[in-house]
Amino acid sequence: MAYEWEEIRSSQEIFYYLLEHHQLREEDEPRLYQAYTQQEEIQNLVKSQGEAADSMIERYGNVVYLIPKEENNFLGYSKAQLKAALCKSGATDKDFYLSQFVILTLLVEFYDGQGSSSKTRDYIRVGELQNVLSQRLKEGAENGEEEEEKGGIAFSNMLEVYEALRSEEKGSRAKTTKEGFLHNILNFLQKQGLVDYVEVDETIKTTKKLDNFMDWNLLNQNHYQRVLRVLGVRGEGQ
Repeated sequence: MAYEWEEIRSSQEIFYYLLEHHQLREEDEPRLYQAYTQQEEIQNLVKSQGEAADSMIERYGNVVYLIPKEENNFLGYSKAQLKAALCKSGATDKDFYLSQFVILTLLVEFYDGQGSSSKTRDYIRVGELQNVLSQRLKEGAENGEEEEEKGGIAFSNMLEVYEALRSEEKGSRAKTTKEGFLHNILNFLQKQGLVDYVEVDETIKTTKKLDNFMDWNLLNQNHYQRVLRVLGVRGEGQ
């Protein structure tokens, strides 16, 4: 299919904008947004450039997002980079997997994968998240020995790492404490535009970006039930 020069030029401009900002909103750049949403040729060209860059270009609601694929370490994060950002100095894989478990637990507390919108609550406090995390790790360690032998989630390893973190009065920011460990992860998620973390009253809220991504992409029933199995959570009739 032959494209006009102006279509190619517009698609390049849109893709460069997405590389710089990771998302395209109509209120920020109406000309680029309308070109993407109203002209199929331009949209196809932008998506093609995304594929060449090992990424997906997806529109959720009224926002167009650039989403690096899982193995894209150039536009996304490698495991080593995430470990350095989320965990203490000299962290092991056990520390890294615990950080991922924290994020999964946070998602399940906010979303249930049901209905037109998967979101079930407006906020959660850090203390409640800490209690839920501790409870699920203990339950997983108690019930998951057989699964661990089959190569499943090593709850006992994550519980060991979590309990090795000191517990201090709120306000601690050291990655070697439970409070500081969670604080660092929440700050990281906030920098990614996924949560609003209000430190003053230790409240966590999700952003529209995360709500859209969960509703449109992650929380179909297959994905959601997989997350529940990983966390050791079972709903009625499951």
